[in-house]
Amino acid sequence: MINNYKIKTDVLVLGSGPAGFAAAYTAAKNGADVIIVEQCGDIGGISTSGMMSHWTGTCGSPLYYEILRRSAELNDGEQKGKITINIDPEKLKTLYLEMLCEVGCKIMLYTFAYDAICDGDKVLGATVINKSGKTDIYAKITIDATGDGDIAARAGAEFVLGREEDNKMQPATLMFKVGGVDYSRAAFLGSFESKMQTEKGELQALAKEHIPHPAGHILTYRTTLPGVVTCNMTNCIDVDGTNADDLTKATLTCRKQMDSIVKYLREFVPGYENCFILSSASLIGVRETRHFKGKYTLNEQDILEARVFDDYVVKDAHFNFDVHNITGAGLDKTGVQHHFTQQNGYTIPYRCLLPAAKENLLLCGRNISGTHIAHSNFRVMPICVGIGEAAGTAAAISVKKNCALTDITANEIRKMVGI
Repeated sequence: MINNYKIKTDVLVLGSGPAGFAAAYTAAKNGADVIIVEQCGDIGGISTSGMMSHWTGTCGSPLYYEILRRSAELNDGEQKGKITINIDPEKLKTLYLEMLCEVGCKIMLYTFAYDAICDGDKVLGATVINKSGKTDIYAKITIDATGDGDIAARAGAEFVLGREEDNKMQPATLMFKVGGVDYSRAAFLGSFESKMQTEKGELQALAKEHIPHPAGHILTYRTTLPGVVTCNMTNCIDVDGTNADDLTKATLTCRKQMDSIVKYLREFVPGYENCFILSSASLIGVRETRHFKGKYTLNEQDILEARVFDDYVVKDAHFNFDVHNITGAGLDKTGVQHHFTQQNGYTIPYRCLLPAAKENLLLCGRNISGTHIAHSNFRVMPICVGIGEAAGTAAAISVKKNCALTDITANEIRKMVGI
């Protein structure tokens, strides 16, 4: 017989990726009682368990820069005290935990968000499940930072799955690291549009020729460790990240590609002649699933125009339209990286975090209200930290004032965040 528990909190955060961590930390720092729920055994989502190589894009989030500064303090040797966007996942795991403990946040690892607790359109919390049993967690404010919006969907919030016209989604990737790389000669190609000509040919073209479809590109990134490179090179298409069978398929597909990728690196890429697989992610990287309908839906024109919304709660967000090829390796025809012309940071309005017809619920991270193309820009981790910081602040204000999320002004949120 499974045990059933009931507990209460001010704020419940589901998912602990950069967005969820930021929401939980900020809400607790501002005086709310907070519980954060995470399915993996570590805080951080893709930034840690997913072995992300670096913080890509940027955002005017004070918390994002605090994470960078505190990460730098943990660096070894020559890099100690030097801020870098490269990520050491092991140290970041510990930093996240320390920061959450500093503000008194209750942490529930190895725990799945199972279902929404609702009274009509009011979200009262969520049921979670782990080895101890089921727990109904009642919260004044629930923040869905699961990436896929699992609890928002179970609460009946309206969404579009993937691309608007056909529901297709960007491919999934399993990150891994190789050791034994000669940094003095190593090639680092940081985008699909990066090219490098060698005696044996151009590296992107060689990758497409020698790495089995649907993989077939080279993306290699420096790390904080000598001789170690992070590879963003596995690829699985036709994956629905909300389907457990598809997640299993993606893991199998990507793992099968790793040996072929290493063979390619050894044979064709300077500095990688003696490389070997050192470690791989324990969490498959899902780029896109549900886009929820909020009180406003951010679109690509908002980003291209660097629109400043009256109710913005995230500012100076900047990246490109990073749409990975839905049918194979490389960029989708709609994606741009080097040729992204808008150099000014854009803003994200508070309304994008508020689901259209639900109360006491905040969207947080890549599941906020945005189009397929806009999402390819705001889904990156620094911007997700900014979104989480805004969500956690809104939740703390709601609890403190005992008011609805819709009664909070963006100016109140900005003032508390410091933007």
